[in-house]
Amino acid sequence: MRILFHHRIASRDGQAVHIEEMIAALRHQGHETILVGPPGFETTEFGDSNPFVDRIKRLIPGALYELLEIAYSAKAFLRLRAAVRQHRPDVIYERFSLFLFAGIWMRRLSGLPLLLEVNSPLYEERAKNDGLRLHRLGRWAQRLLWTRANHVLPVTGVLARTVADYGVPQSRITVIPNGINPERFGAVPPTDAAKAALGLPPRLVLGFTGFIRGWNAVHRLIDFVALQRDRFDLHILVVGDGPARDSLQEHASARGVADRLTISGIVGRDDVARHVAAFDIAVLPGLTPYSSPLKLFEYLQLGRSIVAPDTENIREILTDGQDAVLFDTAADGALEAGLLRLCGDPALRERLGNAARSTITTRSLTWGHNAERVVAIAEALIGQAAARPR
Repeated sequence: MRILFHHRIASRDGQAVHIEEMIAALRHQGHETILVGPPGFETTEFGDSNPFVDRIKRLIPGALYELLEIAYSAKAFLRLRAAVRQHRPDVIYERFSLFLFAGIWMRRLSGLPLLLEVNSPLYEERAKNDGLRLHRLGRWAQRLLWTRANHVLPVTGVLARTVADYGVPQSRITVIPNGINPERFGAVPPTDAAKAALGLPPRLVLGFTGFIRGWNAVHRLIDFVALQRDRFDLHILVVGDGPARDSLQEHASARGVADRLTISGIVGRDDVARHVAAFDIAVLPGLTPYSSPLKLFEYLQLGRSIVAPDTENIREILTDGQDAVLFDTAADGALEAGLLRLCGDPALRERLGNAARSTITTRSLTWGHNAERVVAIAEALIGQAAARPR
């Protein structure tokens, strides 16, 4: 099968990981996959963004930027049309971006099936975080894009309900969560060796991976370490970077545990595994209720004992007491109680870690399996199109 993979991503972050892993899985299975997106995406370093786009966002009013997003659809459409003419694809696979209409325009022009991958309800997300000015236009755009695609692929069941609420029939929605490439996370050192290789002291390590956007969740690990320092010899390893880095370090100093916090900074994708291998306990202190966190699948593949929120999207993957400790986000001290339980029980950490690794296999949480499901949906759509009278 020949697949055009269309996107509007300019930064090299978790979004890029999803794109690259899905394309690699499709190609590994013998499908010709052509990436169509902003120039320079493939040469941008991991952790970087497009400085021109960042500058525009800072300098112009939000409403004007959103109009430019809409205008960009014309440029994206010309790029997509040229790719369709050159490669003659069987299907278009697009990563959903608010105000990106090129995919549905190309579907209407060419008749090619359009699969739309949805990782978040961008209208609601941007409106909540004060990242949207043209609210009516944004909601209209999201409804149009979701309902005009042949099939929508949300990453969680929670998000699938939102897609359905916008009028997409259940028969055109398939949940495909994020996954893992087991080969990329195959050979990693034992935990003690991983700690030594990173220059960490031989302490019990609480680990977090990701972009440090706000410290109101991660800072609770610092408070926990400060409160339990006389009971457990603990250390925090944050794998990532972000604007809240200084706040975390200042908070650790204020609590007297600055020597028990290590922030790695941006880590290349091939180095993530050896950092996570140093975790004794992998922590998801907080997350959006519709997401499918990439870090979760890394924790599972590497057999870490996990503490995560007891939310519906996490329960789609994890089971409390079986492959993780889940905590009630509404209960004061629930996260800390979960951490305390694992810190004091090495046997439980080992059991949960082993079960976590097995969850990848039992639930088929790999990019390869995701690619197979996408291809099956695409083949069905192509078959339906061929069966229609001309």
